[in-house]
Amino acid sequence: MAVLTAPAATLTAPPRPRRRSTRRFLLVLNAISVAAGIAIWWVLALNGFQFPTPDEVVMKAIALWNAGILQEDILASLGRVLSGFLLGSALAIPVGFLMGWYTVARGLFEPWIQFFRTIPPLALLPLVLVLLGIGEVPKVFVIFLAAFLACVISTYQGVVTVDKTLINAARVLGAKDGTIFVRVVVPASTPFILVGMRVGLGSSWATLVAAELLAAQAGLGYRMQNAQLYYDLATIFVGIVLIGILGLVMDRLLLLAETKLTGWQERR
Repeated sequence: MAVLTAPAATLTAPPRPRRRSTRRFLLVLNAISVAAGIAIWWVLALNGFQFPTPDEVVMKAIALWNAGILQEDILASLGRVLSGFLLGSALAIPVGFLMGWYTVARGLFEPWIQFFRTIPPLALLPLVLVLLGIGEVPKVFVIFLAAFLACVISTYQGVVTVDKTLINAARVLGAKDGTIFVRVVVPASTPFILVGMRVGLGSSWATLVAAELLAAQAGLGYRMQNAQLYYDLATIFVGIVLIGILGLVMDRLLLLAETKLTGWQERR
């Protein structure tokens, strides 16, 4: 028996590295990357480039916070992004499922989605401002459009790329279309949906800043535009850094949701 078990032991695959150790390693690399980026920024600012130094940006952010301006701008921008992004994603997911599952829906929706996908949402902003005014509705609408177009294509792609073998196997086992859709298509499409939402989130932030540059009374983009008029580079950098941080935090939350919802998926 000992002779038989020895070869078996030699054929055992080496254990994979633990996920926790991999995450810690990635966090260390992230910290090193951020520190290196700040150091490069500081060196450039001290060597002739017209950049405010990191400490100047921090002091400016503290001053804006103490004046109550920064909180107002953050809340205004976050409210617009979340409203447009959530509405766009909420509509994109069912439309993407319909396009991928039903040929009739695909034939009806696809030409219009492809048409508007080639038009940047910002190109529609002048028309939207004329039709809807300069309130919050046009800003939320263009963000909604950016998030919708990014997510609907990804959702549709997720449905049409579901392995046909899985669907046929479910049918052989007696599953109805509704059961196949819920138990096979939706789980298999979830990674595509979340990727589309992450892309839509980036598009939402990019669209928001441009919308606030044209017509807003508060917001990070609005504050950056006013700072440009007075050549206030520190305030511009505060807006840039905050947009990056807020976008990164929201993206990490979506990535965490992806990890929780797609735990069955093999990862590197």
